This record gives sequence, structure tokens and C-alpha cells, in this order.
Amino acid sequence: MRLFHTFAEGSAVFDDDNLVSVAGLVPVMTLAEQTGLTSMLADKVAIASPRITSGSANPAPKLATLIAGMCAGADSIDDIDLLRSGGMGHLFGGVYAPSTVGTLLREFSFGHAKQLESVMREHLSALAARTDLLPGAQTRCFVDIDSLLRPVYGKQKQGASYGHAKIAGKQVLRKGLSPLAATLSTDLAAPVVAGMRLRAGKTGSGKGAGSMVTEAIGVARAAGATGTIVVRGDSAYGNRRVVRAALRAGALFSLVLTKNAAVKKAIASIPDDAWTPVRYPGAVRDPDTGEWISDAEVAETSYTAFASTKDRVTARLIVRRVKDARYPDALFPVWRHHPFLTNSQEPVADADITHRKHAVIETVFADLIDGPLAHMPSGKFGANSAWVICAGIAHNLLRAAGTLAGGNHRRARAATLRRKIVNIPARLARPQRRPILHLPTHWPWVEPWLMLWHNTIGYTPPQPVTT
Repeated sequence: MRLFHTFAEGSAVFDDDNLVSVAGLVPVMTLAEQTGLTSMLADKVAIASPRITSGSANPAPKLATLIAGMCAGADSIDDIDLLRSGGMGHLFGGVYAPSTVGTLLREFSFGHAKQLESVMREHLSALAARTDLLPGAQTRCFVDIDSLLRPVYGKQKQGASYGHAKIAGKQVLRKGLSPLAATLSTDLAAPVVAGMRLRAGKTGSGKGAGSMVTEAIGVARAAGATGTIVVRGDSAYGNRRVVRAALRAGALFSLVLTKNAAVKKAIASIPDDAWTPVRYPGAVRDPDTGEWISDAEVAETSYTAFASTKDRVTARLIVRRVKDARYPDALFPVWRHHPFLTNSQEPVADADITHRKHAVIETVFADLIDGPLAHMPSGKFGANSAWVICAGIAHNLLRAAGTLAGGNHRRARAATLRRKIVNIPARLARPQRRPILHLPTHWPWVEPWLMLWHNTIGYTPPQPVTT
């Protein structure tokens, strides 16, 4: 690849008012309007006593501006200025400056963040009604819960504190903020965010998980999950609050248990002939040693968890064991055991494979870290709480857009959707006052882009039945 021309120093000029760098935002934000995002923001988010009067004015279009910027790849407040370049002003109205959006975010408190979280839950239900966002939810839907630690630097981030994070298989202390997230997925669908909540970095991973699971199951039902719902989580969520929340909501659970003395005793009681080999569809990496694992053995026994409390529950304790790679030359096999408690009725090998697919939530975290959660942009905890929730709304909106684009885009990563669908350049023309977007010739992904365009711009909502 080489240049055809020799450019002079003054050959690059930013002077075209009709060029658009993110033309894919047109169908994406059309979808947002069709699912009532702006009206939900206007109805649910209200700041009654702002510190700055102008800061709380018009929260709906300001938050919609932020979500649109995140869909285009914004990972800081200043990045929203992308929406005010070139011909964007001819395509969208109510686009606010980054400073104005930042002023609004700094007005957020815990209660305002809860208002915004309710918008995310209701909007996810609207997206599921508008698109085939969760195919297979009539059979089985998974609620996965986990947290991550986003590192921050400096001394002016409210709530920033040292928490544990696993890096390269080792536990380290990092200063940061800890979002708690719950996702929905099915055997056929990529995960979407059902709940996001920002916490201090030192907060225990399981704090607030019970209420988060209850809300996520409610969102799953509202989004059309009429079949079985399975709550999955690692050892931080294998506690009685999460189990109680799942049982009260009529859901199954599949949760890792901490290997305390009672669990170790139950594992030791499993006879040697009860272990069944299980081969996974793909090799996985051992979370402790980092070695690749392609097969293992599983067995089950009955176990009563939380026996000394009123929430005691008897269920299946399924244990996966693998040979400890640290002792390859041992005379007798040295096993590493990974137990989880479940009340599902799947065969033991299938239940183990189903449980290990809990790691799908990590793909959501990877998408968010590669996008809006690359940074925690504000020094105010409330502002960062709103930022995290808006990131979840943007993720769901992109996932719905990928569903309407069809093909591999239904399960594509957010970065892929931004590259192929959103961040496409165009020139805006208005012959006879009819707006037309002139897009690049030979765009490699023209078919899915036009599929999304026809499914949004050409969409006709169903008309109410008249009698």
C-alpha cells in the first residue's frame, strides 16, 4: 500500500460541514427512540435539589448524548465532542457539550443512580420486545453475576480504595472502584446487562448480590424469559442471600462454594468409582495455575449448605477435579477440586459444563473495558455511578443493533460492532431537501449495515387494533 500523491503541509483542511464520521449512529439512535429511551430518561430521572441549577436541566437529552457517545466509542467525557463535528448537527438535535454533560453527572447521588438503573432495566425489556435479543429465553435463560475492579489513580476519586484483583492467576491489591454487574444470556444469545452498580474498591464481591439477583430475575421475566432461569456465580456469590433470592423468585442456582471444612468432608466422602470423565468442548485455562485443561472428572453428592441458619438448603454438590499441574511426577494423582452447589436436574457432566459457561460474563466486562469503562472519568462517586450505568445501556443498545444487523453480528463483540456498523464515514446531502447519506463504495460490511438500516429506518410499528 502506497500513496498516489505528494501532499503539501497545508493539504489537510478541516472545513467540510457535511461529513459524518459515525453514520451508524443514525440507525442505532433511531432504535433507541423506537424503544423509548429518551422518554424513559425524562420520566424516571429527576434531580430535585441540584447544587447547580443549570446542571440538572434537561437530563434526558444530556444522558442520551452520553449514551450515543459511548456507542461510538467514547471512554471519557471529552470524547462526546465527536458528536458535534462535521454534519452531526444536521443529523441530530439536542447534542450537548461535554462540559454540560459532566456538570449533570456530578449532580448524581445514590438515589439518582437508582433512577437511572431502573431506566436500564425497563429499556432492556423494550429492546427485547422490539428485537430478538434473547432467543431461546422461552426454554432457558441464565443470570450471571460478578464484579470487577477498575483501577484508578490519584487521590481525588471518591470511593477509590484498595481491593483484591486476580492478575495472571495471582491475587494482588489494586486501588480502584468495583462495579457489580448482572447479565442475561441464553444458549443462543450473547449476554446483555441486566444491572450495574458501582461500589468502593474495598467492597466485598458479594455485597448487594442478593438484591441484584432479585432485580435481574425480574428483568429476565419482563424480557420474555418464560422458561427456566438459572443463576450462576463464583464463590463470592455462593452465599445464602443469593440462594434465597433465587429460590424466592422461582429460579435455579449454580453457585461455587468456598471449600470450608464441611465442603471438604463432603468431597472426601465421594467414592473413587463415582468419578466420571468429562471432556469440554474447548480447552480452558486453570484459574490457579494458568495451565490449559482439556478434560477432567466430575462427581456429585448431596450437601446441606448453610446448615446452622434458617436458610439451610439441601442440593446437589457437584465437584470437578483435575490433576494438579504442580505435581506432574507424583506417585499418586494429586487432585484439585472445584465444588459448586446446584438444584438443577441436568446430568452431572452437563451441569458442570453449564456452570462453567458462567465465564460468558467476562466477555461483557471485556467489552466495557475496551469501551466506556476504560476510565472512570470523574472524581465524584455519583458521576462515576451514572457513567457505569450508561455504559450498560449503551452495551445493550449495541447488542440489539447487532441483532437487527443479523448474521455473525448477533454475537459480535462491541468493538466489532463499532468498527463495522457505527464508525462508518458518510457525506450528508440534501437534494430537494431530502437527506441522503453517501457511504463509502465497497464497504466490506454493506449487507449487515443495510439490514440494520432497513430494520430501523424502514420499521413500521404495529398499529393498535380498533374495534
